[in-house]
Amino acid sequence: MNTELFTGKAEAYAKARPGYPEEMMDYIATLAPLGTVVADIGAGTGKLTVMFAGRGYELFAVEPNADMRGQLALTLAPFPNAKIIEGTAENTTLPDRSVDAIVCAQALHWFDPAAFREECIRIGGPGVLVIAVYSITTGGKGVTYSKESTKAFFKRPEVKEFPNPSFFSRESWLQYMASRSTDPLPTDEGYEAHIAEMNATFDRDSTDGILRQDAVAKVFSERIE
Repeated sequence: MNTELFTGKAEAYAKARPGYPEEMMDYIATLAPLGTVVADIGAGTGKLTVMFAGRGYELFAVEPNADMRGQLALTLAPFPNAKIIEGTAENTTLPDRSVDAIVCAQALHWFDPAAFREECIRIGGPGVLVIAVYSITTGGKGVTYSKESTKAFFKRPEVKEFPNPSFFSRESWLQYMASRSTDPLPTDEGYEAHIAEMNATFDRDSTDGILRQDAVAKVFSERIE
């Protein structure tokens, strides 16, 4: 994975990327109850991490990108139970058998599935619980990402779904678009045309100044050997 894809995008990511529903976290807590030591791999700015931290879990937030780690530090500043680690999915730098469960949100498609599987077993031991979360917008690329990545990694996962609609003002919509790895930065060629296109999309699809995106949060879980 190119760990610099989100450089320059972390602030927009933290401000505008949607989070996850509490009902989803309630379900995850039935799989990994409080007391479980958790590693959040590819933690980004902490959209899922903070939900674990706020519930009192001891956790390690592993993130390779320095810009994202900077925002992650702001997110997790109130939580001494969360420790930020510079590492990748394939080389977390965590000690052997140091965690009970491994989670990743909107990130599995960035990982090498075989190498990540080996790393999960190393840091969690055989039978470690692995949970992958995707918030999938209707008709968005996340449908493909989630299908391909979970098929490559899991064998027989349990899958649960939770409604997760998002609501954007024009400002937060443009920030959301700016947070995507494939979208240009202000210094890139084509940025102005891209912003014009995103404004046209908002004008077309919004109602009374609010654009709604319907999405579903999907949780894939399995104990892996």
